[in-house]
Amino acid sequence: MDDPMAEIDLEALHATQPLISEIAQQVCQEFKLDSVVWGLIGGQELLTSGSAGSMTDLSTRYRIASMTKSFTAAAVLSLRDEGALSIDTPVDEYAPELATICRTESGTRITLRHLLSMTSGLATDDPWADRHLDATAQEMNDLYQQGGLYAFAPGTHFEYSNLGFALIGRVVERVTGRRVRDFVDERLLAPLHMTSTTWDPPLDQTWAPPTRAQDGLIIPDGADPLRDGEIAPMGGLWTTVDDLARWVMWLNEANSNTDSQTARLNVASRRDMQAMHTYAGVIALDGDKAPTGYGYGLMMRDDPDLGIVNSHSGGLPGYGSNMRWLSGRDIGVVAMSNTTYAPMAIFTHRVLKMLHSANLVPVTKMKISDALQQRSDQLVALLNQWDSEHAQSIFADNVALDESFDRQQAAALKIITEHGPLVIKSITPSSHAEACIECVNGKKIEILLGPLHSAPIQWYEVK
Repeated sequence: MDDPMAEIDLEALHATQPLISEIAQQVCQEFKLDSVVWGLIGGQELLTSGSAGSMTDLSTRYRIASMTKSFTAAAVLSLRDEGALSIDTPVDEYAPELATICRTESGTRITLRHLLSMTSGLATDDPWADRHLDATAQEMNDLYQQGGLYAFAPGTHFEYSNLGFALIGRVVERVTGRRVRDFVDERLLAPLHMTSTTWDPPLDQTWAPPTRAQDGLIIPDGADPLRDGEIAPMGGLWTTVDDLARWVMWLNEANSNTDSQTARLNVASRRDMQAMHTYAGVIALDGDKAPTGYGYGLMMRDDPDLGIVNSHSGGLPGYGSNMRWLSGRDIGVVAMSNTTYAPMAIFTHRVLKMLHSANLVPVTKMKISDALQQRSDQLVALLNQWDSEHAQSIFADNVALDESFDRQQAAALKIITEHGPLVIKSITPSSHAEACIECVNGKKIEILLGPLHSAPIQWYEVK
């Protein structure tokens, strides 16, 4: 069965390069950023890219901070796919040394599902975690023995936790016997040919030096970035525009039920990452409000103009980043900056809004299923010339119980008498089982099929 498809104008999208460059320059000036590098994804390719500010080499690597969480989540789900772990098993069963921090006063034990979906209840910790990226395993073990501060009871609220992904990393190590970085490299980065993505700053000078905006000036932010440590599963990766685009394309292909058979994570699990598991509330982005939630290592937003948008931001001292794509519609934007907490989500959001204003965001179109086509034809024929035996053959048994065939026949006759015969002009499906039938005479018929393979009509309404 086909999934919804969207037509995309790659040539027109590519031609927006000057407009996106202008947005990048404006964001640089507005937020006092040292540099912005960006890429526009269309279809299954990086259509165009560019930069603003001090960096012009698109092979330059930037630290992507919390966008690393999507890689860690993918690694965990790949282990689930192969049966090596369950995300509903208490974390301390895999790593007993985490028992103190993963057991609340109420006795609730934290699971991987809690941690992946940001529902563990562990207090939000961005300022603290950002400065402990290089912490050793022993240092973290000492902290774990102190127990955790829980802002909410586990499983009850969204509460963003970096420490939670450090705990996930520990579980991956216990299950695989390997560091998270090595497991991610082998299972995800290498198959996807993300050869410029690393856990440590490159030894050469191909990485963007960290800066911060202070008193209207751009100044260095510290000496050197923190090295990869125990908390790295929450935010340690470095990458380039090209590599990050590969990651986005691989994730988004699952929304069209496509599998390039590259990295070891099945389509269902990639979709699982991008499904809303936790509601985070109505959140404003650049002045636009929309319901927002968290999946597994990714965020999703129900934008009134753009539809479902998947994303994640990254922010550390010296860096800010964002990846954002339209679910199942093969359009995405990636952006990175080397200025502390640079609001790259604003940049990617503005780019997508610009594309929408230019009518370049494809409208998702669903193919009419064979069952819908057949039942629509049969329903219109029945309404034009009622036959109760025919009605019995195409309707589910609830239809006659909901309203007698005599009343339905009378209503159909009245419509035909007043408006003329019903002739199908178009059928617009909202799923493989539901559609709106538009008729030449202006009448519309809503139709809903039943959940059985025979697809009987369980409800209809003429408007």
